[in-house]
Amino acid sequence: MKLSRFARLACLLVAGMLLAACQHEAATPWQLTDISGHMPDLAFQLTDDQGKTVTATDYQGKVALLYFGYTHCPDVCPLTLAHLHVVMQRLGKVADGAQILFVSVDPARDTPAALHAYATAFDPHVIGLTGSPADIEALTKRYRAAFSREPGKEGGSYDVSHSSGIYIFDAHGKARLLATPTDSQDKLVHDLHLLLSPGGAT
Repeated sequence: MKLSRFARLACLLVAGMLLAACQHEAATPWQLTDISGHMPDLAFQLTDDQGKTVTATDYQGKVALLYFGYTHCPDVCPLTLAHLHVVMQRLGKVADGAQILFVSVDPARDTPAALHAYATAFDPHVIGLTGSPADIEALTKRYRAAFSREPGKEGGSYDVSHSSGIYIFDAHGKARLLATPTDSQDKLVHDLHLLLSPGGAT
């Protein structure tokens, strides 16, 4: 049976749409926001939660998840780290190739000892990092993050408002993805599994 000219055009249109969809899916495997080429490489010099001076090169070879927060954070920080803990558990053994870098935006209170106790309470993949106020400010500006100290409360305590993005770098220190605390664990597991696999979804 011969197809009409209209039917043939319709078939060609559907085939073209399917091909374009397949090509788009192949070109963009990520479920999180792709920031490749839009953010600088991972670079810093800070103090880790053991009191040791470290740089980004100390974590070369690992997929790094950079997150800015502080130990006195009442809500988003503990929720985000708990979220990432479940993601690490779901990744299983391949999670050994990942490192969560928790950078304090409250260096006045977050000593290395305080950061160590806080980080290890969530997951063994978390390392707390701190530094001088100038170092922290420079690093947040490098990745277009922001933070500000809120007015003090009674007893001298205070809160720090801060960005909640999770910056994900590949094993070569290249910025690849941006996640937020509202992104599902499924998305994080999917994309981290790709980055942690041989080839790193290059």
